[in-house]
Amino acid sequence: MKLFDTHTHLNAESFAGQEADYIQRAADNGVAYMAVVGFDRLTIQKSLELSQRYRSIISVVGCHPTEAHHYDASFEQDLHQWLELDRVRMLGEIGLDYYWDSAPRDVQAKVFRRQIAIAKEHGLPITIHNRDATADCYQILKQEGIPEAGGIMHSFGEGPEEAKKFIDLGMHLSFSGVLTFKKCEDVRESAKLAPADKLLIETDAPYLAPVPKRGKQNEPAYVRYVAETLAQVRETNLEALADLTTQNAFDLFRWQPQGVE
Repeated sequence: MKLFDTHTHLNAESFAGQEADYIQRAADNGVAYMAVVGFDRLTIQKSLELSQRYRSIISVVGCHPTEAHHYDASFEQDLHQWLELDRVRMLGEIGLDYYWDSAPRDVQAKVFRRQIAIAKEHGLPITIHNRDATADCYQILKQEGIPEAGGIMHSFGEGPEEAKKFIDLGMHLSFSGVLTFKKCEDVRESAKLAPADKLLIETDAPYLAPVPKRGKQNEPAYVRYVAETLAQVRETNLEALADLTTQNAFDLFRWQPQGVE
């Protein structure tokens, strides 16, 4: 069994100096691959370092909506260069965040739209951060059109109605530890209806640790709990679910690992 954590922040300060240990623990739990997401200059650089060091890791880079007020010509110039690197397989995480609201909403929207256009220029998919901004996120994606390469609604936490709308746009749904939370029956309903070829799994580590690890620091190894819950929801077995979601990730990232360290 080989699982793919399609969205993790192994580049976070809480993992610093211990990345190899977490990668090994993930491997011990069947997690063979991961996409490490960088969302500002510091975390992007760390993501790039990890993807260069480990053949099991790819990088995702972009400007997070909470950082949108720092997006400028210099960052955009660097972003173009990062996206040309072979280990960078997606632009993100981009989108809207009305919970923290650290950047003005009009600035968030402008930077969101700009990065969608840049992803299209580079022929790359996008991964979307949406917090308390579902309607506006949907409208921007609908208006701009997702890249031909596709995209992910990262850590999808909405009900079936919203799931159908984003799927109709062509987006994948990536399920995180939220899927395991007792109160999130609507998310499990979304997971039931999603087309098989649009399903992905993730941790968003160090955040959103799944049951039975809720309340602890999340880590890539814990994507196994997400996979187990998704398999139950989809009435399939873990092996089949792992094969499906990992192949979906390979297809979306257009990446086939050449051996794993």
